[in-house]
Amino acid sequence: MLILLVVAYAGILLIAPITAIVQQAFVDGIQPVLDNITAPDAQEALRLTAVIALSTAAINTVMGILVAWVLVRCRFPGRRFIDGLVDLPFVMSPVIVGYVVIVLFGREGWFEGLSIAFTPKAMLLVTVFVSLPFVVREVMPVLRAMPPEQEEAAYTLGAARLLTFRRIVFPTIRPAVVYGLVLTLARALGEFGAAAVAGGGVQGRTENATIYIFRSIHDRNDTGAYSMAILLGAISVVVLVVMNILKQVQAKRSQ
Repeated sequence: MLILLVVAYAGILLIAPITAIVQQAFVDGIQPVLDNITAPDAQEALRLTAVIALSTAAINTVMGILVAWVLVRCRFPGRRFIDGLVDLPFVMSPVIVGYVVIVLFGREGWFEGLSIAFTPKAMLLVTVFVSLPFVVREVMPVLRAMPPEQEEAAYTLGAARLLTFRRIVFPTIRPAVVYGLVLTLARALGEFGAAAVAGGGVQGRTENATIYIFRSIHDRNDTGAYSMAILLGAISVVVLVVMNILKQVQAKRSQ
């Protein structure tokens, strides 16, 4: 009964919506799907989505490792407070995040000289914020569990801190970094609320793939919305497959 319950739950939430989207997208054949995906506005939305997602993954991977290192290895006043702030994107509404960017960086905002609201830079900023915790929360437990003996031995033998991190610490935390990177990339690919508010959803300028789907629904372009949804879903599946392959390779190396 428990297995049947789990299967039914997965079917209702995952399989049924995917099946419905695929069926509606190809109701008139494959050519309308290809025409909508290759349209100039769809291509521009995909390009902007890719740029923001890859930039977000790169930024949050580097900064996530640094934040995790500081929170685990350093002791300073306010450390617990900062540790709690890392989880703020999990509980804050993305729409509020986008609105805060407008308040801070709008034309009449607090930082009027850095007016980036309704630009791709604002979309990148909010995407970095909403996906901040993933690498940090994946790396921190691994750093806590690492025994310090190997690092201390490396320092005793004259190794520099950067070399010690690269040869001893990073190989240990690499699986956590990869997993956090994939989660960050997946979150960035699917971001809508914060990006729509901070970027404004201007067609051809600040319209990513999810905003394109939203606009297509309002324009009664159901085929375009379904086509882009299928493409984003396929990209997400590819990301998950790559993540599993990397995890298997890393497991074999560890053995």
